[in-house]
Amino acid sequence: MNDSKIINDPIFGFIKIPHGLLLNIVEHPLMQRLTRIKQLGLTSMVYPSAQHTRFQHSIGAFHLMSEAITSLTQKGIFIFDSEGEAVEAAILMHDIGHGPFSHVLEHTLINGISHEEISLLMMEQINREMKGELNLALKIFKNEYPKKFLHQLISSQLDMDRLDYLSRDSFFTGVTEGNIGCARIIKMLDVHDDNLVVNSKGLYSIENYLMARRLMYWQVYLHKTTVSSEKVLVNALLRAKQLACEGKKIFATPCLKFFLYNDISADKFKSDEEAQHYYSLLDDNDIWSSLKVWIDSDDKVLSILSNDILNRNLFKVEIHDTPISDEQTEATRKTLAAKFGISAKEADYLMSVDTIQKDMYNVNDDRITILYKDNTLKDISEASEVMNISLLSKKIRKYYLCYQRF
Repeated sequence: MNDSKIINDPIFGFIKIPHGLLLNIVEHPLMQRLTRIKQLGLTSMVYPSAQHTRFQHSIGAFHLMSEAITSLTQKGIFIFDSEGEAVEAAILMHDIGHGPFSHVLEHTLINGISHEEISLLMMEQINREMKGELNLALKIFKNEYPKKFLHQLISSQLDMDRLDYLSRDSFFTGVTEGNIGCARIIKMLDVHDDNLVVNSKGLYSIENYLMARRLMYWQVYLHKTTVSSEKVLVNALLRAKQLACEGKKIFATPCLKFFLYNDISADKFKSDEEAQHYYSLLDDNDIWSSLKVWIDSDDKVLSILSNDILNRNLFKVEIHDTPISDEQTEATRKTLAAKFGISAKEADYLMSVDTIQKDMYNVNDDRITILYKDNTLKDISEASEVMNISLLSKKIRKYYLCYQRF
């Protein structure tokens, strides 16, 4: 028997998955489900080549984790083989709870529970099936393990999750400015007082990383067409759910139907095996299949929204520097109602008002610490010559008014 399985990745080349626990995780149905969920949801409406999956991202993050463990070990940081395997298992599964189209489901079909919480539930399920082999991985994932830096490799400003998705999303969208030097950043990582730090020689790489991240957010993740596409999809699902609540017959695959016809709160989801089972079957295909049928729906609103997504007739987006006034919202609602011959309440589904904000770096939330030769430490905001703290931590806020074109 070979001692590993090899996956050929367009970003990092050949990635080895060792036989045993790690390969068992990769081959688990809950992991394989991620091959049917696109990493960037509807971003392909802007960047048509952004077709990569959550599974590819998870494999890439696993690869970077392996590289980080090797690099830290070479610097004399003691990591047991069992700890290395556990942290690799944790990063493999970090996104396992994601629903179709990224975060869309969190706002529509399930209330009050995040994909991170669902990931943890799924990891605990796999752990039960594997008779406790993931106990250590779960401890590290939940930050309950004494070596805190291991958790920081999974979740922090410089975790392997971010390093992979920035590299991968930059590659597949073709937004080359988002490319970061993963290999160099990993080589520059060190541990000081049980915290992940960056060697001062890596300062320029970190500056580039923060700039690339800012650029990717506004040019890719929060691109106005991506935002508009997601609003259309969210509203289509909310409309379908509303019709289901009214007792109307709505076509859907069995797992999607469960969430349309049942009100699933966080508590219900956590305690209801049926809800968890149906969620574990949900992927992008359930949504696409339903949208294709909903185009011919008797309900005008559901038909319009489904056609919008399938044929890329997306909401018009107006971006403002100040909050959208109630008068402007009301005027838009009335215009839509008159134009499409629907009620004001129905017109609400053909529009969306939202505020989007993002800061590049929050010094209070999480830190990137630079380690100098004399063992002194500085936060990146102090160490950097090109990035001052007020600029770094400034929250950029944009106000969006999206509405059906007419």
